[in-house]
Amino acid sequence: MNIKDLSVILVEPSQTQRKLIAKQLAALGISHIELFSNGSDTLQALPTSKPDVVISSLYLPDMTGTDLVFEMRDDEELMQTAFMLISSETSLSYLDPIRQAGAVAILPKPFTHDDLYLAMQATLDYVETPDLELHDIDTENLRILIVDDSGMSRKHIRRILEAMEIESITEAGNGAEAASLIDQHYYDLVISDYNMPEMNGQELVDHIRDQSGQPGLPILMVTSESNENRLAAVQKSGVSAICDKPFTTESIQSLLQQILLDL
Repeated sequence: MNIKDLSVILVEPSQTQRKLIAKQLAALGISHIELFSNGSDTLQALPTSKPDVVISSLYLPDMTGTDLVFEMRDDEELMQTAFMLISSETSLSYLDPIRQAGAVAILPKPFTHDDLYLAMQATLDYVETPDLELHDIDTENLRILIVDDSGMSRKHIRRILEAMEIESITEAGNGAEAASLIDQHYYDLVISDYNMPEMNGQELVDHIRDQSGQPGLPILMVTSESNENRLAAVQKSGVSAICDKPFTTESIQSLLQQILLDL
């Protein structure tokens, strides 16, 4: 499967913008594109259309793109469908819920041909995880803990790890749950979100470094956090690496290769 084989539903209230984005998708070789102007018609069409990805604007006439993706995530038939946002919005308070819902990409308005290509490549990786390999690492005996309050994000990371033939994977829905697991079990690596209820990523890092029996445990922070002071504090506290969310398969693979070789 390649990019031109992807099926797309595009949700954009502006007819001009719909035509422009559809033209840019067609330039990538994508021919299966359905166009909608609002969220309600999209949700009604999704069970029959079964697209690989829904690409939506943030502001729709009847709901927001955030409402749309959460409606999808609450529906068992739609929850695995990839979601991409195209928006000029820059506020974290608007964008973070969509990142947390497991968006494969968030594109700015306007975006470049290369931006769209990378976003569609990330979609392809989500739909059909490529064969991945970690070199000179005994993946069979690795024990990894994924910490994220987004079930979709955990599933996506798990799929990538399993594609690398990593089998011993544990999941936690927040930092407090992860801290309890770390106090009871040994892990080779923690992959954690930053913004979580009960105990956030920074607090989890502090617990591991100062209170756990595994103070040297490697930590990969996967986060949508944009506050430079907070990120600097996380980096200073001793994480092994920080990866932006949404992320590409290649970025996770590269960081894991780097971190695990240092074990």
